[in-house]
Amino acid sequence: MTIPAGVEVTGPMHPRYDEILTPEALAFLAELHRAFDPRRRDLLDLRRQRAAELADGGLLDFLPETREIRETDWRVAEPAPGLVDRRVEITGPTDAKMTINALNSGAKVWLADHEDANTPLWENVISGQLNLRDAIDGKLAFTSAEGKQYALHDGELATIVVRPRGWHLTEKHILVDGERTSGSLVDFGLYFFHCARRQLDRGAGPYFYLPKMESHLEARLWNDVFLAAQERLGIPRGTIRATVLIETFPAAFEMDEILYELREHSAGLNAGRWDYMFSVIKKFRTRGADFLLPDRNAVTMTVPFMRAYTELLVRTCHRRGAHAIGGMAAFIPSRRDPQVNETALAKVRDDKTREAGDGFDGSWVAHPDLVPICREVFDAVLGDRPNQLDRTRDDVRVTAADLLSVHATPGPHSETGLRNAVSVGVQYLASWLRGAGAVAIFNLMEDAATAEISRSQVWQWLHNDVTLDDTGARVTRELVERIADEEIAKLPGDPDDYAAARALFMEVAVADDFADFLTVPAYERMP
Repeated sequence: MTIPAGVEVTGPMHPRYDEILTPEALAFLAELHRAFDPRRRDLLDLRRQRAAELADGGLLDFLPETREIRETDWRVAEPAPGLVDRRVEITGPTDAKMTINALNSGAKVWLADHEDANTPLWENVISGQLNLRDAIDGKLAFTSAEGKQYALHDGELATIVVRPRGWHLTEKHILVDGERTSGSLVDFGLYFFHCARRQLDRGAGPYFYLPKMESHLEARLWNDVFLAAQERLGIPRGTIRATVLIETFPAAFEMDEILYELREHSAGLNAGRWDYMFSVIKKFRTRGADFLLPDRNAVTMTVPFMRAYTELLVRTCHRRGAHAIGGMAAFIPSRRDPQVNETALAKVRDDKTREAGDGFDGSWVAHPDLVPICREVFDAVLGDRPNQLDRTRDDVRVTAADLLSVHATPGPHSETGLRNAVSVGVQYLASWLRGAGAVAIFNLMEDAATAEISRSQVWQWLHNDVTLDDTGARVTRELVERIADEEIAKLPGDPDDYAAARALFMEVAVADDFADFLTVPAYERMP
């Protein structure tokens, strides 16, 4: 294979990888890198500057310089084929089994995840692209180690929407001019290069979920990438559609602006609730009691600051003709405990009923068995309508103070919550380092976002001298270390199996310096 000048592939070339890493595809990635990576780095610098301002006492607010965008009338593009009705969406990584199960699930949309539910193990990055292409071509099949066969059925399949990695992540196995490439551009570029035309031929299009953005300037960068990619491959302008996850605290103050930047490519916004909670902790982790969250499981979607965020999202989207997609139902049904299922499924139903009643056009689930519940709830509200874009929620009035009202969140700071955070964090990182980014822990599907909540909450409690309500103990490094050992001792296997995960968890949960994302140091530990 002839590699384009200035491009180096350092990952091993397994069978069929040359079908994805073609000279033409690599040249396309190189063009994207040279054109857009300097801006990506500049925007990451702006994130760091803004974080320093918040640490020094600053607050978030709606931007005065973009007031006209918020106050004038404009609309995003009409919904694209396959994205008109999104009443139930399923998420998951792009391994062959999940790809088939998700597409067959009965969901309207599958978020094909190269981000939080995936680990950027080289094999996952490239085999995921192969699975997506094979699925679009209708030839993906899989046989498990036990001999069970999986194949795509002949009926309606979910619309594929790919989530690339966030702007902060790099791809160390593809270098351009000696530099690591952007994980975002690699995941986007390979899928777009190989599958955009394929999707158009099927009557759909190249659709994306965009994660972790903190400002409309980052959305502008994505829009410019879309324009360049469409022009380069001769795809009609506006063919790409992107749904943005509002999953960072700063982005909640720029929803209108983000939709505006992407308006000809916009497919709406999603309430990325777990990362949003993590971002709240991260951005104000040093600011004391006003931003101190209780146990993770006590922070429901009905607490004031989360309620304000979701209601503003629906109002903003529908005013602009954009879909509003609800948050994740992370429960994993148990075949061994009907009582656990009954309680959890009731909570899922309540959560989806709230979202449908608030005006969301659809919502997320993490498991195929939850698709019928989500569909049933939204069917009851939508009926034959594909969405409820006509519900503009003019009754909603959300201020900056409402979004910032973290202090009004009720709930304990308990040893039970601390133990859960430590155990989930260690177990998840053990799975992540083995190459699996979505793992069932305590009957919940945990991904990088929920692990981020766990470790950032430990850091916040430790560095804000929290005293536990149920034991009276102050959270110290020694307490966290002891709890980690005790929780690991409860897990199956040898405790040494968790040594690397434990060390990484301590690095990101108790160190004086706070790592912006746990996946960054974790990636450096991955081959």
